[in-house]
Amino acid sequence: MPPLHSPVPVKIEENDLVSLLKSQDRKAFSYLYDNYSGALLGVIVKVIGEGERARDVLQEVFVKIWKHVGGYDETKGTLYTWMFKVARNSAIDCLRSSDFKNDVRTMELVPDATKHQRTTISVEHIGLKQIVTKLKKELSAIIELSYFRGFTHEEVAKVLQIPIGTVKTRTRSAIMEMRHAMAIGV
Repeated sequence: MPPLHSPVPVKIEENDLVSLLKSQDRKAFSYLYDNYSGALLGVIVKVIGEGERARDVLQEVFVKIWKHVGGYDETKGTLYTWMFKVARNSAIDCLRSSDFKNDVRTMELVPDATKHQRTTISVEHIGLKQIVTKLKKELSAIIELSYFRGFTHEEVAKVLQIPIGTVKTRTRSAIMEMRHAMAIGV
């Protein structure tokens, strides 16, 4: 029986690939995705961890590459180096976003959830807002600002006109009370 022919993988030289990408060639973009998505996902995962969010950032990275490849300058580095920077910066931007911070904070409040469950639990589903309303006023204000509105400790301190150490202490107290309330099913 004759051996089956598998297609010979196409190799596009970097300068040719860049030219094709700059002319918005979709096949070149597919080639780029097929050959670089794994490496770029690895960069993103190192910054924000594995999961759906990392894959979302990867898609955003390829959209940025598609839209901004015209600005790539071959004299400043390789195409991969440029894409690496786009991926790394996008992942860092994701980490800095208030949505990401709120997701992480919500996960801290759900001690028994598995990693998969944590990504699918919403604040309303676990009754977190109802628990927060039962906290002392000074604790609920801090949780509302930091967890639901994405304020940093420094911003909370300014808004409430209290020292940052007090913000941190009250945040820890509030989290402990919320965990206790969730454990006893209040």
